[in-house]
Amino acid sequence: MKTLKAWSVLVILLLLGVGVFLVGGAYNFAADEPHWTATEALIGYARHRSVDARAADITVPGDLSDPARVAAGAEQYQAMCAGCHLAPGQGSGAMRDGLYPRPPDLTDHGIHDPRSAFWVIKHGIKMSGMPAWGPSHDDETLWDIVALLQTLPDTSESQWENLTGGNGEHGTTRAGRQHGHGGSGHSH
Repeated sequence: MKTLKAWSVLVILLLLGVGVFLVGGAYNFAADEPHWTATEALIGYARHRSVDARAADITVPGDLSDPARVAAGAEQYQAMCAGCHLAPGQGSGAMRDGLYPRPPDLTDHGIHDPRSAFWVIKHGIKMSGMPAWGPSHDDETLWDIVALLQTLPDTSESQWENLTGGNGEHGTTRAGRQHGHGGSGHSH
């Protein structure tokens, strides 16, 4: 009985401490100050486990290496993603530099699992600046971006310019199908 009482007191004190911490505004949520190491590790682990669990049953289309699909993905990526995740030959910019956590440089490491990449592109990541593109883009368009991401680390600056026409304009691609936001060039 004494052990149960001791644990109850400990839990109550812990909850009171957490309450004081939260109500007092002790944790700094500013984007220009990194998380504590333990906080970052916990959030990173939880994020990866969450995405992996939700992406596990996604079926990857067999045509991700199709050059037309990669080219369509490049056009979408230039319009929607390059501002945060960079493109070959592109340096960092003000928006990317102001985000925390800093978006991964996909020109450097690309993606490791097409299912997880598709899920993240479609659903976004809370409190990271990564939008959910699923509400405004069809799955085919999102798979085009995944196809591009598989090749991006090996894409040279000149290859990138050829894929995007050197201008990064957003418009009609594969089979004349309109992608994205009707050519408005919205980006992330």
